Amino acid sequence: MFDFGNANEGQRKAIAAAKGPVLITAGPGTGKTYTLVQRAIYLIEECGVKPEHIFIATFTEKAAKELITRITNELSDRGIVANINEMYIGTFHSLCLRILKEHLEFTRLRRNYRLLDAFDQQYMVFQNIHRFRNIPEVEVALPNGGAWKQSEAICNYVNNLCEELVTPEELMSDTDLSIAALGRMLKEYCDVLTEGNLMDFSSIQIEAYHLLQDNVEILEELRSKVTHIMVDEYQDTNFIQEQLVFLLAGDRKNICVVGDDDQGLYRFRGATIRNILEFPQKFAEGECRVIPLVINYRSNSDIVDFYNEWMATTDGAKFKFRWDNFRYDKRIEPHEKTTLHSPAVVKLAGVDDTDEWHEKILKFINDLKASGKLTDYNQIAFLFNSVKHPRVTALAHFLEENHINVYSPRSDMFFQRDEIRLALGCLMLMFPRYIQGLENGDYTFLQPEHLTYYRNCIMAANEYLTQPENSDLLKWIRRRGKEHVSLTGATDYAYCGLMYQLFEFQPFAGILDTEMDVGVVDIRPTRNLAKLTQIIGKFEYLHRVDVLDAGEYRGKRRIDQNTELLFNMYLRLLFDGGITEYEDDSEYAPSGCVSFLTIHQSKGMEFPIVLVDSLANVPRKNTNDLMMQIEERYFKRPAFEPYDVTKYFDFWRLYYTAFSRAQDLLILTCNEDKRTPSNYFKDIYGELQSVESPGFDIREFDFKPIKGVNIKNTYSFTSHITVYETCALQYKFYKELEFMPVRANAMLFGTLVHETIEDIHRAALRHEEQTITEENVSRWFDSNYVSLTKTEHTYLAGPQREAALKQVLRYVERQHGDWSQIQQAEVDVSLVKPDYIIEGKVDLIRGEGDTVEIVDFKSQRKPDMVKDREQLERYRRQLHIYAHLVEERTGQKVSKMHIYYTGEDGGVPTITYPYTKSAVEGTMAVFDDTVHKIMKKDFRRCAKDPKVCGACDFRFYCRNK
Repeated sequence: MFDFGNANEGQRKAIAAAKGPVLITAGPGTGKTYTLVQRAIYLIEECGVKPEHIFIATFTEKAAKELITRITNELSDRGIVANINEMYIGTFHSLCLRILKEHLEFTRLRRNYRLLDAFDQQYMVFQNIHRFRNIPEVEVALPNGGAWKQSEAICNYVNNLCEELVTPEELMSDTDLSIAALGRMLKEYCDVLTEGNLMDFSSIQIEAYHLLQDNVEILEELRSKVTHIMVDEYQDTNFIQEQLVFLLAGDRKNICVVGDDDQGLYRFRGATIRNILEFPQKFAEGECRVIPLVINYRSNSDIVDFYNEWMATTDGAKFKFRWDNFRYDKRIEPHEKTTLHSPAVVKLAGVDDTDEWHEKILKFINDLKASGKLTDYNQIAFLFNSVKHPRVTALAHFLEENHINVYSPRSDMFFQRDEIRLALGCLMLMFPRYIQGLENGDYTFLQPEHLTYYRNCIMAANEYLTQPENSDLLKWIRRRGKEHVSLTGATDYAYCGLMYQLFEFQPFAGILDTEMDVGVVDIRPTRNLAKLTQIIGKFEYLHRVDVLDAGEYRGKRRIDQNTELLFNMYLRLLFDGGITEYEDDSEYAPSGCVSFLTIHQSKGMEFPIVLVDSLANVPRKNTNDLMMQIEERYFKRPAFEPYDVTKYFDFWRLYYTAFSRAQDLLILTCNEDKRTPSNYFKDIYGELQSVESPGFDIREFDFKPIKGVNIKNTYSFTSHITVYETCALQYKFYKELEFMPVRANAMLFGTLVHETIEDIHRAALRHEEQTITEENVSRWFDSNYVSLTKTEHTYLAGPQREAALKQVLRYVERQHGDWSQIQQAEVDVSLVKPDYIIEGKVDLIRGEGDTVEIVDFKSQRKPDMVKDREQLERYRRQLHIYAHLVEERTGQKVSKMHIYYTGEDGGVPTITYPYTKSAVEGTMAVFDDTVHKIMKKDFRRCAKDPKVCGACDFRFYCRNK
């Protein structure tokens, strides 16, 4: 008999609804995640469903990690042994990527494709803007303004059209010239992606959809694996995601979708509320069970009553609309009635005086702290429509000046941080010709705000450098500047290399010294410097800058051209677009800080005390006439919500989400004036008592602590353990803080050999052994070389390419046409431990039945068993980890472990280790011990090997240690 624990009646129904289509409408704080976890456990324990047959799509990676952690913990608590490593849990995008990687040869993509984030996508269009501008009539669709603004518009069109499965051919055949131009724009965009072997965020799902739609065998194979589908936050899914869900489910129809139609916030990203509202109609009448969860366990009953009233108030002085069929009829019920005399929903306002408003907020927070009721500032969250608004950043500055730290990673403050202004100022001072151009006004396309910013950076640097204690840094910058002015050849470094050299000096060395166990505000400067290395590193990658080169190109030295490109274009575009600072998945709300979040950002979160601002906001139409025409003619289903009321729907849902984040106290706050609060809030705002009124007593309240984040991190032998053992300090910088290493020449030779051998194994696994011929292997090799050079921006000389191909062909020859022993190739294996997850990738599993051998390939000659014993010992331990993972994951017995050296041209190419249980257990114990040191953030130990230090980017920083 399944133990439902404390589940209420609605939750029990949802947990036990195991077969057929199910819709769970889950209001705020009604235990949605708990229900999802228990339903997964129910399927495994009660219904005998194997974990690898369950597919759970979440809205964020963080939600996916939390689900994995909670499911594994619950299984452990119930004493159930289950292999959940193969379960499909992740965002739609990550799950689609997994499907694509498993069947890449059936897509337009080649190996080593590059995944574009939103900035990469826009920058790629920007670099190719001439191709789009040459399309006839395209100016009808593009906004006036520069190439960057037009690139953004192109990306918006493309993302929207692709996710609605609109093809270029459909649009190009339209008699309306502007629609036909959009079709050609979409075609051009697809061509740019294919030529560069690129994939953007929206095309991940499109590629997966077409892969499954066009390859029946792959679809049937996946359907046989996936028997039960669950989708979280279904109100925020779009058309392509709905298509994927129904495609995967097939005739089984075991689809369970969970969501809250009142919290659908992502129309601007193509999401549609119709997916959740129309879900029951996708099936025969009565076939889909609709189970509402309405008992709220999060909030004080006053807060629940308040947001229920908000959703019911659709008729006011300046507005009137009806929900009709565009909302499930519901009323959220508090799990208990408040016993407080004070209201739990109040207002805090200044009147036509921003300073007064700031002071009142500060006094309220200080009074809270002094009362002893507030134990940590992180119990307070401010929610805004945008955290970038000057009104919001001014409030953040005011609080920080008064010793209240603010956590606001999306406020675009990155470029304003002192450490970034100083680092950029120092970098610019090393290029006197660039400074000269700034002073002469040569860069006419820089706007006044860019010129002001760069001048402020230079002034900040000069002010710092003229202090006597910083004379060493001043001398070094001057020396570099002279070298760059008089450069005739090339340096052995570029801009990122200069950044790492800068870390030898204060204040940068001191910032890097910061321990990892301090608060988020204290570690923020270190993380921002890490982010700056990522930004500059990506610039160097995109523009193929490896060194500073004085060679002439189009009448100018390359060093001067690239420096102008870096500051005048690349950093300028990032400055305009804004950069998000670091957000830590492992912390819900950082201790010691009040959180400043957008309402969208706060979705799925809860805070004891929530202050909702942006009360001057009004509903706004957000439509595009051209896209409305296309929607009418080419979208696969007609429009759903009426255009004239969607602005009201979206507005009400947004603030419903905001109000329902509060657990103990909800405060509506603003600086009152003639436009604030707007007419849409006036009635409900006017009825609220003030925090200053006699009827409100803060001493009555007990505020809950912030809930902990329950996420297991993932560790591998090669990416984590080896790095940590080599140098714990390197681990801190590269893994924890994510500094970007200076790009060394990629290990092109080894990767090329490895990938071509993988192609051979894949052919054997498809039972296409007859295709493993010298001609085909050479063709696969050439294809891999082309895609690798595109991705890595580096090349092999002719003799090296020949040597790499020779290694692959020799491997084929040694198999004598017998590939029957191969069971799996390039196997991603993982294992969930009590407090972390181990993962690894096994090159080859071969053998018969339940006894297997594992093989790891190295593209080098066999090493000397004596001289290279340290390296061999590391490889042996790596094989131990893989053997442990394979046995735990598959239940197969590993008999032997091999290292296969493809560079060995005479004699036996392998080194073989027998599987001994005690040795593997010893390696696993060391692995476990090392992981726990990492988890404790013990990063004090440095490398002792001079070779390791000599090749490390942080050698300048460590020089004075």
